Amino acid sequence: MKLIIVSNRLPLKIVEENNIYKVIPSPGGLSTGMDSLEMNVERYWVGWPGMFLKESKEKTAIDDQLLTQKYSPVYLSPEQIENYYEGYCNSVLWPLSHYFPSYIRYETKYWEAYEEVNRLFCEATLKIIEPGDIVWVQDYQLMLLPKMIRNKAPDTSIGYFHHIPFPSYELFRTLPQRAQLLDGLLGADLVGFHTHSYMRHFISAVYRVLKMECTLDEIHLDERVVDVDAFPMGINFQMFQKAMENDAIRQQAEEFRKSLGNSKLMLSVDRLDYSKGIPLRLKSFETLLDNYPQYRGAVSLVMIVAPSRDNVDIYAKLKTEIDTLVGRINGKYSTIDWNPVYYFYRSFQFEELTALYHNSDIALVTPLRDGMNLVAKEYVATKNESPGVLILSEMAGAAIELSDAIIVNPTDQKEMVEAMIQALEMPEDEQKEKIKSMQQIISVQNVNQWAQDFLEELLEVREKNVALNNKILKQENFKLIKEKYDQSKNRLVILDYDGTLVPFRRKPSEASPTPPLLALLANLCKDPRNRVVISSGRDRQTLDKWLGKLPIGLAAEHGAFYKENGEWRKRIEDVPWDKEILNIFEHTVRRTPMSKIEIKDTALVWHYRNVDSWLAELRVTQLINALINPCSRLNLQIMKGNKIVEVKNNDVSKGSEAIRLMNQDNYDFIMAIGDDTTDEETFIALPDHAITIKVGKSSNVAKYNIPTQGQTIVFLERLIN
Repeated sequence: MKLIIVSNRLPLKIVEENNIYKVIPSPGGLSTGMDSLEMNVERYWVGWPGMFLKESKEKTAIDDQLLTQKYSPVYLSPEQIENYYEGYCNSVLWPLSHYFPSYIRYETKYWEAYEEVNRLFCEATLKIIEPGDIVWVQDYQLMLLPKMIRNKAPDTSIGYFHHIPFPSYELFRTLPQRAQLLDGLLGADLVGFHTHSYMRHFISAVYRVLKMECTLDEIHLDERVVDVDAFPMGINFQMFQKAMENDAIRQQAEEFRKSLGNSKLMLSVDRLDYSKGIPLRLKSFETLLDNYPQYRGAVSLVMIVAPSRDNVDIYAKLKTEIDTLVGRINGKYSTIDWNPVYYFYRSFQFEELTALYHNSDIALVTPLRDGMNLVAKEYVATKNESPGVLILSEMAGAAIELSDAIIVNPTDQKEMVEAMIQALEMPEDEQKEKIKSMQQIISVQNVNQWAQDFLEELLEVREKNVALNNKILKQENFKLIKEKYDQSKNRLVILDYDGTLVPFRRKPSEASPTPPLLALLANLCKDPRNRVVISSGRDRQTLDKWLGKLPIGLAAEHGAFYKENGEWRKRIEDVPWDKEILNIFEHTVRRTPMSKIEIKDTALVWHYRNVDSWLAELRVTQLINALINPCSRLNLQIMKGNKIVEVKNNDVSKGSEAIRLMNQDNYDFIMAIGDDTTDEETFIALPDHAITIKVGKSSNVAKYNIPTQGQTIVFLERLIN
């Protein structure tokens, strides 16, 4: 078994020395996590090496070096980088995910390049995939890749992790390619996010865009389940905590201290990006100096901005705005021996960065939107036994874990200034206590644990899907059922109706049986060894109208009524519906567009198949909570079925109807097929030797599973022919 990591970039640099290309590892958080995994697996990496090379001796030499280090390169042309990476990734997905829709630039060629590059990554990955391998796809640049790999290597275990925020449905729905992206991600067995809010947004989008069934953290496809979960990414805690034990870093810290003066230091570290909120941060710092003169000369802002895409218009304007603000603040308040803002427009190496973390009294991490933000965790980790205060944006994923930071809304300038004052005035004992508390969290939830947790859950999902797959009615299972069927002399066949024999319709009244279905049921009844019963939640009038001419048994309203020998019989008295319960149902219908109430003799049903998924979930909870007391008082059962909530008499069920049928004869073959939780009552009531088949979502109760309703008809046709 191999672990194949697929990411936009390989964790390396290709450098040229004396006309010879060399491959140098460039480890980041992801590669650190992979290297420290406790799983005994080979690790391969697929990604772009950072340059484009045509076929040549140099390319062959680089490929050989990459191969020895188990890197599989995907060479992208400058045009592909422009349209795929700069185009669709950074001009469409990035601004959308960070809630800057006005910055989106749609162009057809961007999407075409995105599809093309994802296919290239797929081809490169397929070359090294073998049976039993695990593929872990990383981030928004490759959202189509899981489905592409699944189509070509269906038995591969595939995970996907989304490193940036996943936007709310209202934003995500604006994407023209929203369905293709979601479908691509559902090729994975496990889809991971930094926080539960991103996870919730993703599930909401799947509900609404793809109209798929989701149960908590599971999305149900025809033949497998996709798990969705939150895995907050960590850092290499030990590396940062022990940084100051390095002589070179200590010396660097001393040099910084001399050059940055004796005032308190407030540190800001970002890449040049509009999502980081850098201008708002500078304006807040300026307001602090404007309104609180006691801090002039007492505190300086050390601002590091790593260059990024400054040839792009939006970023160039952002750079100009930052330069202007820094110039204005320094021009207004600088003195001979104090500088308000120390501004570095360059990237810092690990040694420089940790030295600044150590020196800084306050870290100002206030992005407008950020998937996680590891700078906050790095700052806290470096503060080994020393004081420090973290001011952290509530919009960063890290805020969920680092609750002992001063949490701020980065757009609220007043709140930002108050946080700076609180940080500057916080006693050292309190600072150390809060730092220690946060260190306890990030030392456990480090990058190693993040990778380990993800892959362990991925393997669990794999085992779950294997178990589900074993229940699916395949040829070998069908042969066993067919043999039992052919050899038996007295058979009982219990079939549900909606979702089993016919598909669900927007209007239940439109789900009448088709001529082919009526012919199939007639053929099933022709065999004198067969006793066929349709056991449904529908009312008896509808069942009689649709199926009454067939020589079959009918059970209506979950067994409250049954028809044998052409005559309907009642097992319980009609329920005189309590006015309070009726009012609750009617109130729910009024507040829920596209829902309806069905009043039967022995049951009340609220149908919500056409209701928006989020609203439906809310109303189901509200309805059930409202019904609990009156239903308990009247000994009525509340039952949640397939897009319905039903209140019925507690004395009858599909299970009790199955028992009644079995008590009438000795059957050597019993089979029940159904799609709903109510049908599971039938499965439970039947003896161990019975054949129980769940349609749609698999069940722990049923022995077998048929993934889709249409396959049920095919199964029955094959069984009787």
